[in-house]
Amino acid sequence: MTKIRITKKTMDIIKRDRNVMFTTTREHYPFVAKSGRGDFAYDAEGNKFIDFSSFISIYNFGVNGNAAIRNAIKKQVDELMHSAFTDYYAELPVEFAENLVKMMPKGFGRVFLSNSGTEANEDAIKLSRLFTRKSYIMGFFNAFHGRSIGALGLTSTKIAQRERFGPFPNVVHAVYPNPYRCEFGTDNAEDCANASIDYIERNIFQRTYSAKEIAAIFIEPVQGEGGYIVPPVKFMRELRKLATDNGILLVSDEVQSGYMRTGKFLAMEHFGVTADIYTMAKAIGGGLPLGATIAKKELGDTPPGSHAGTFGGNLAVIAAANTSLKYVMKNRRKIESTVKKNGRKIMKRLEQMKDSYEIVGDVRGIGMMTALELVKDKENKVPAVKEREAVLEECFYNGLIALPAGESTIRIIPPITIGENNLDRGLNILEDAIKKVNGQGKSRVD
Repeated sequence: MTKIRITKKTMDIIKRDRNVMFTTTREHYPFVAKSGRGDFAYDAEGNKFIDFSSFISIYNFGVNGNAAIRNAIKKQVDELMHSAFTDYYAELPVEFAENLVKMMPKGFGRVFLSNSGTEANEDAIKLSRLFTRKSYIMGFFNAFHGRSIGALGLTSTKIAQRERFGPFPNVVHAVYPNPYRCEFGTDNAEDCANASIDYIERNIFQRTYSAKEIAAIFIEPVQGEGGYIVPPVKFMRELRKLATDNGILLVSDEVQSGYMRTGKFLAMEHFGVTADIYTMAKAIGGGLPLGATIAKKELGDTPPGSHAGTFGGNLAVIAAANTSLKYVMKNRRKIESTVKKNGRKIMKRLEQMKDSYEIVGDVRGIGMMTALELVKDKENKVPAVKEREAVLEECFYNGLIALPAGESTIRIIPPITIGENNLDRGLNILEDAIKKVNGQGKSRVD
């Protein structure tokens, strides 16, 4: 693949951005997005990149969606974009909600549409308090649920996300079991799971907030921004039991892990557990902003006027989302098979990298939600933060875009539909970058 060239054109755009935009979370490498199709993204210079980011897990079925999604958007834009869906009625959002409910576990039947994952989680906080008449919410350390005040109260990935924005409303955090870095000093995944449940019972229910006061437990089935942490199956099942026994709702944040990314429509399915409320966003909008909060029908409804939003159910967005969802419904088994196959291929390569390079400390994931964690050395597990940035930059200049997560993790989340040849090429670029940063010579693409 041709070496990427960056000129003054790109740097001028970045300079203009920094002059007028609030600072967010820009990556260290200078990628200025221009266009995309399928497995590839193109920058303002015309450089071509294999996409291992799905643009933050948005383009599950190819960069910029497929032709059917784009045509559905164009057609709807010419007809009506905004229908004030929370004040007036419209058929398309209802059809989408009906289709979405069909993909959920039995007993789900109420949907609220919003604009993002953050909003979906804010909605879930309100619904949890409404349905239980309790005030407190429990989340987990290292979690990411969004950046508005309620969702940010649950978020605890990095101090920079919370610093100067508090106080936060009625939230308590428990320890999420990380088998690679268990905070309870054990290398055994099952022991780590047991210790996490014991922490909730002893340090929260008995010393902080009574279980009688907790409305809901929010959890990511796979922690996303926190580093793609996969908890032990036993932990999730024990957590479900703990919530049920204490009259607490379990909320599954599927914003990044849902919509077939792990090979199932909901990542929670891998644990044999059903939540009471699910939140979804990112890929569900087919490339446009959409959040959804889906609850068990038995929980009830919202009183008129108690909850609404201006743009939820926007018709142009729903046209994209419904077209995408119909594709998933029609091809679900094929998608599951593809994710399973590609996921095995990715994990096999990552395991080989782990065996070959001292800098690769851990590899993990489910389906095509995968990651590798970089460390200074395998024995001490000190996060290799600068090395992670060097690997990502090396990938960029050799035609691969990927994103960080956690302190020193790289997430590998290409479009689910990525071609086998491009998947291999991307993994080769990634390994070459790791090899070079690990100090084992120049990469093959130099």
